[in-house]
Amino acid sequence: MQWFNIDEYIEEMKETLEMAITDEMLLNWFTYHSPSPEQLPKYQQIREAGLALARIIVLNTPPSADQTFALRQVRAACMTANQAIACGGQ
Repeated sequence: MQWFNIDEYIEEMKETLEMAITDEMLLNWFTYHSPSPEQLPKYQQIREAGLALARIIVLNTPPSADQTFALRQVRAACMTANQAIACGGQ
């Protein structure tokens, strides 16, 4: 009994890889989106949560490349979350 069909998987991956990034998507990603009043508290919550996690990381890990990397990942996560808000999830 075959539990994994490699041919089906390859076809699914081809479909995924063929998804083109459109100019509309690029324009949305690289355009400044002024925050609406409804978005402001969302940005604030993300910043506060990111800051809290960053402080926990600094307080509980030794200064090191790993600590720096962890902080950069928190920063990137916050920035990406903010981008999701600004770009409407697109």
